Formats: sequence, structure tokens, C-alpha cells
Amino acid sequence: MELIRGLGSLPIRADASAVTIGFFDGVHRGHQAVFRRTVDVAAERGLTPVALTFDRHPREIFAPGTEPPLLTSLERKAELIEATGIECLVVLEFTVGVSTWPPEQFVDRVLVEGLHTAHAIVGSNFTFGHKAAGNLPMLSDLGAGRGFSVEGMALLRLGGRPVSSSSIREGLAAGDLTWPTTALGRRYALDGRVKRGAGRGAGLGFPTANLDVPPRLLLPGEGIYAGKAFAGGRSHVAAISVGTNPTFGREPLHVEVHLLDFDGDLLGQSLGVEFWERLRDQARFDSSDDLARQIKDDVERTRALVR
Repeated sequence: MELIRGLGSLPIRADASAVTIGFFDGVHRGHQAVFRRTVDVAAERGLTPVALTFDRHPREIFAPGTEPPLLTSLERKAELIEATGIECLVVLEFTVGVSTWPPEQFVDRVLVEGLHTAHAIVGSNFTFGHKAAGNLPMLSDLGAGRGFSVEGMALLRLGGRPVSSSSIREGLAAGDLTWPTTALGRRYALDGRVKRGAGRGAGLGFPTANLDVPPRLLLPGEGIYAGKAFAGGRSHVAAISVGTNPTFGREPLHVEVHLLDFDGDLLGQSLGVEFWERLRDQARFDSSDDLARQIKDDVERTRALVR
């Protein structure tokens, strides 16, 4: 998949494209359906399937400080989008200037001149342009006058519940993995880099990798989880703590990962962490020995759950 960053890198090389537009945080099953439809239309009409997304959540510009935490880094988002068959991902800077464009300017500069759009596929609640003045009917009208067709797709529902990034965030924040796994179509995962920790895990007999997670990414609710860790092209069963180390005094919320049956130094390396099942709440223990016994039980349960 070709990755294009910035308005200055347009136009794309394709003669004509089928384009879908959105922030696509999490690349959940609703997003995946839109991508598959875009790929199918492109194949039917001899077009290039293109996804247009943005480098930040629009609320970072509209209402700084109210933007939601993210479900995916841009790198993971790109990998997930590529897996759907999209051939070109365009990441547009969402700046104050771009946010003030009227709908017509966005269509002309990006969809027509930049992406050579022949067909656009968006969610039925899609809005664009200054103060979200543009919507699906307006995009259809603008497209008709500029030589491209427009298709709206209804919000995906599973078991009667709408699939949305916000509902996935709510579930994860509460420590619930069931709905997020269903809505994402995969297990939730975090990416980060291993940083130096206090070394208490090693002293208890369970060394941990302390994960430095980009500050914009969502951490699941506090608790102990069973899952997997991915480093150096290999996967490892892992017991995962999201918490504040209450036994040793409260610390900032962070992620620690104990890789089962692993003996090596991960300091400074990239590490992906996949959450399979929540085991228990965080708890404060009266002694290090009590904590070590509980960790041993967490590890045994993790080993039984994760394959």
C-alpha cells in the first residue's frame, strides 16, 4: 500500500480512484465494511481504492482538551487498512486552516484535484467542511457537478448495538474486552517502547517490561489481563498489568508486561501488547510475598487461557 502524507504530496498518481473518507480510529468492523466496499467498487470500475484519513482527531482543533484517546496509532491504523485491500492511504494534516475550508473547497482541492475521485463512499452520518456544513446529500450534489458519484453506507450494528469507536473506548475504559473484541473483529492491542522501570518485578521473580505508550493512546481500565506480547517478530504469552502499583504507593497509570518463558533484555525495543481476557482488579497487598503469590496465580491462569 502506498502511504501519502500531506496536502503537498497530492495529487496521487492514479488516473481515477474510489475514495472513502474518515478518521477510522480503531479500524473497527464498520470501517472494514466501508473499506471492502471501496475495494469492490474499485475492482468493478477499474479504479484505485483509496482511503483518506487525518493526522489527528478533529476535536484537537475544534475543542482542544476534549479529544478522545485513540484506539490505534497511525502506524497500526495503516497496517489494518492495508489488510483490507486499500492500495493508497492519504493522511491529510487537519490544521486550523483546513478546518475553515468550506465544503466546496475541500471537494475541489482534495477529492477532485488531489485524489481524482470517480466514486466516493462515506458513512451516512459523514460531515465535512467548515463547522461540518457539508453532509452526504451535499457531497452527492457537489459530486454530480464535478463528475463523481457518491454512496452512503449505514452504520453497522451487531446484536442490535451500533459499532462505533466511542462505544469501543467506553468498553475498554471500563475494563470490558467482550464488546471491543466483537466490534473490532480482533483483540485490542497497544504499541509502545520498553523503558526502564523500578525493577520490582524481577525482585519478585516475575520481571516485567515497562511499556512507554504514546500519550494519546487509550489504556484499558485498571486491572490484570491475560494476553500476548509481540517483539522482534515473535509472540509470547504475557500477563499484563494496567495500574498504579498500589502495593508500593500510587504511581502514574502505566502498563507492565510479564512475558512467560522469556529470558532476554527488551529495553528500548518496540513491543506490541494484545489483551485477551481481564483476570482481576488491581489490589493493594500487605506484603511483597502476598503480591508474589498473587502474581504466580495470575501467571498460571494466563498460561491456561492463552495459546
